[in-house]
Amino acid sequence: MRRSEIGNRQSPIGNSRVLVTGGGGYVGSHVVLALLDAGIATVVLDNFEQGYLDAIAPDAEIVSGDIRNADDVARVFERGPFAAVLHFAGLANVPHSFADPEKCYAANLTGGLNLLAAARRGGVKAFVFSSSAAVYGPPERTPIPEDHPLRPISPYGFTKAAFERVLSDFGAAYGIRSVSLRYFNAAGADPAGRAGERHNPETHIIPIVLQHLRGKRPCIKVFGTDYPTPDGSCIRDYVHVSDLAEAHVLALKALAAGAETASLNLGLGHGYSVREVIATAERATGLKAKVMEEGRREGDPPVLVADSSRAKSVLGWVPRHDSLEAIIADGWRWESQHGQERMA
Repeated sequence: MRRSEIGNRQSPIGNSRVLVTGGGGYVGSHVVLALLDAGIATVVLDNFEQGYLDAIAPDAEIVSGDIRNADDVARVFERGPFAAVLHFAGLANVPHSFADPEKCYAANLTGGLNLLAAARRGGVKAFVFSSSAAVYGPPERTPIPEDHPLRPISPYGFTKAAFERVLSDFGAAYGIRSVSLRYFNAAGADPAGRAGERHNPETHIIPIVLQHLRGKRPCIKVFGTDYPTPDGSCIRDYVHVSDLAEAHVLALKALAAGAETASLNLGLGHGYSVREVIATAERATGLKAKVMEEGRREGDPPVLVADSSRAKSVLGWVPRHDSLEAIIADGWRWESQHGQERMA
């Protein structure tokens, strides 16, 4: 969509702009597309340590900077005023959070506090946070509702839960209302082919499987084959990244309409095992995978499936891609068209 077209659309937040941190990342880049499609002018702050400049839609304004650097954050707020902040910047890798917790805490907590302090000074009253199902830890019941105890088992999960508490306290003290969206497993790619999934290194199972099937990886490693699940591998709730992006726009609209601070799950409400993901990808591509079995990874609960009824009620969120087959089809299309640009 061109800037002239955006200017002619009715924005749900008026003429104000929003700030998106980490807009060069996987979910962030899809949310930027959804914001622009909704006629919302967007400024992106990213240090491009994990994100990609070319992943950001051309109609977004881009500022290079790091949320861990308070001066960088102050500099982007000079581009304001902003009606809201949508916060994706940070470290989102569970194994790496065990290996280097200092870096995880600095990015996800110190950086987040820098951002919130600047938002408060800038008069921002609406904040949408990219949270995670990792706040729950091993579930006591499935599907997992939002009132489930928060017992994260990784530094990454702890930082997400801690920042949700920070947002709650900032809301009570300073009037900054927020929606924390607890993703389960983001997957897939923009159906129009404008954005897709790429991490360096890649850690998500669906792109790993698709890269293997394109000949870019020698095999697929299944971590853990003795979980208490039907086939022994982990079960996860995979939600299409474009549906996640739409939920952020709906959260922004809800806050603009006066919604109170909330934490909401985003998932489909049913899960698939790692082995089922591999089998579905084989059917979708007509190719056969080579699988190697490994031991369990630290911090991986056996089953994570969302109860997303609250998001549907509060936001009116209705996922449009309610099948693993559709998610993998969009991911395969993206991998087939753009995979040659990346190294495995």
